[in-house]
Amino acid sequence: MEPQQDSAATKPKDFGKSEHGCDHYRRRCKIRAPCCNQIFPCRHCHNEATSNLSNPKDRHELVRQDVKHVVCLICNTEQQVWLCGLELWMVAQVCSNCGVNMGEYYCDVCKFYDDDTSKGQFHCEECGICRVGGRDNFFHCKKCGT
Repeated sequence: MEPQQDSAATKPKDFGKSEHGCDHYRRRCKIRAPCCNQIFPCRHCHNEATSNLSNPKDRHELVRQDVKHVVCLICNTEQQVWLCGLELWMVAQVCSNCGVNMGEYYCDVCKFYDDDTSKGQFHCEECGICRVGGRDNFFHCKKCGT
């Protein structure tokens, strides 16, 4: 995706922190849902919108790991979650156009951005998803799978 030309100035990484997002998450990006190619503030917003579609065949849920593109809310640049350059893959936590950190917390497995780190987000390898509450406060039970 080509960067938008309306934001040539690089912003500090914390520019706009906690000022953007939706009812579910504070962050500085939206996601492009690969299942329907539409842009939503987060996967929960997507799932709420698509679960209310009039045709039951159109109802669907977003698979969080399938997200491949995000849109910076500061400069409106759409970009890949993973950037490739010089045979090096790097996480696109920072906007490639304006330099803003799109989320203080970022998980490259779940493609999850969040500015509110007070929730103690962490990725549980065994569950395959991000959890809240702090890694040190939890363990994954291999017997019951929770």
